[in-house]
Amino acid sequence: MSQHEKNKPWFKQLWPWLLISGPAVAAIGCVITIYLAVNLYADKPVRDGVVKRGLKVEQLKVEQDRK
Repeated sequence: MSQHEKNKPWFKQLWPWLLISGPAVAAIGCVITIYLAVNLYADKPVRDGVVKRGLKVEQLKVEQDRK
């Protein structure tokens, strides 16, 4: 190997980019997962006449006036 090949800056070598690529892909996947969780799978607001008790959602029965 020549002297020029030994003194390449770190960003022109292959190994640092291979080592950085794993955590970078994981970080991108984390950002995508957070985006999907917040925008697509967030809890929907409960409508009027509906009560949420824990994981169970119940519709309130309207009492009719008895005459």
